[in-house]
Amino acid sequence: MSDTRLSRRGFLAASGLAAGAGLILNRSAFGANDRISIGLIGTGDRCASHIVELGKLRESNNVEITGLCDVWKPNREKSAAGVEKRFGKKPFQTSRFAELLARDDVQAVIIATPDFAHTPIMIEALKAGKDVYVEKPMSLTVEEASEALDLARKNERVVQVGTQRRSEGCWKAAKKLLATGALGTVSRVSAANFFNHPRWARDFSNCKEEDVDWAAYLFNRPMVPFDPKLLRRWHLYRMCTNGISGLWMTHLIDACHNVMSASYPNSAVAHGGIYVWKDGREHTDTFHALVDYPEGFLFDWAMGLANASGTHYTIHGVYGTIDMEKKTYSGAGGEEGKEIAAGVLEAIPDENHMANWLDCIRSRQRPTADIEFGHQHSVATIMAAAALESGQRMRYDREQRRIFPG
Repeated sequence: MSDTRLSRRGFLAASGLAAGAGLILNRSAFGANDRISIGLIGTGDRCASHIVELGKLRESNNVEITGLCDVWKPNREKSAAGVEKRFGKKPFQTSRFAELLARDDVQAVIIATPDFAHTPIMIEALKAGKDVYVEKPMSLTVEEASEALDLARKNERVVQVGTQRRSEGCWKAAKKLLATGALGTVSRVSAANFFNHPRWARDFSNCKEEDVDWAAYLFNRPMVPFDPKLLRRWHLYRMCTNGISGLWMTHLIDACHNVMSASYPNSAVAHGGIYVWKDGREHTDTFHALVDYPEGFLFDWAMGLANASGTHYTIHGVYGTIDMEKKTYSGAGGEEGKEIAAGVLEAIPDENHMANWLDCIRSRQRPTADIEFGHQHSVATIMAAAALESGQRMRYDREQRRIFPG
């Protein structure tokens, strides 16, 4: 194959659907008795969880799965069997997302593809008048994130991003406690994730070229020769993701935005390297970022894939500390004589993230992890990845919606 890039518009034209052509936007709210029909784009492990979750919500939320799209035939057929088992009928199947978006029996879509396809497919879904649930990170470029945000608002679409911590009660409790001023001024939020096993090392021995719509997979990437590792272990490659900043920091920094009522960083720096896993990866196995916020605090996050020293998430104020792993707070590190009394975070029930999206499709309200928050976490993780790649501090211009070194 030639090393040429197939534009998104060119891919859509080749798939028989010009971007946005002839599609009617449905802005009406769903009634309580109207069934919501869902199409799934990307049917890997994450999507399998969504199928199970939607199956549980089938009756209570009056939802069905009517279509599946995946470029790898075995994944697609396995998921179709799962849908038939839970919903009683076979869904439409295709390897081309444009074909799924063109269907009248698909009112909303869940996008659970590799990272590089999240926002490009979401943009086409929004143009097609579909509501969207998109996995994190929402975007790998600020330009596409901004285009999607603008489209969602213009076309009055409901977009839920898969940053589920926004639906978890412990984070709501932490935000509530911080709002009381009990910790005083918070100057630092610190988080880390460490593992010591190759969680990315999916088997690719059964991934055959004849079972993969390779042009559909690389629809907006360079057309390189078929490589099963690029499909099954896409996490390792720059053309598919921006590394563990997007893959992992997304959840942690979005939670920070939530509890701290923050939006966009001022600046970010990062460092890391490939120190242990010499397995052909193009992304670091060890990473550390520092992100500065205009609200007056620093967020630091580290991740390593070669030592399981544990996970932490702590919020540090002048009167004490919240430990999100333990769901407790105490006067640890607080000013002498003014330390907050130790306690347990309020027990606020978790919200069902998927059900919230479905409820908002009917009400036309903005969901818990609205696209606006996805835009914010995208900017933060893109800044950190760019800082690592460039070796420079990266800054963000909120008016121009652009990242620049400085």
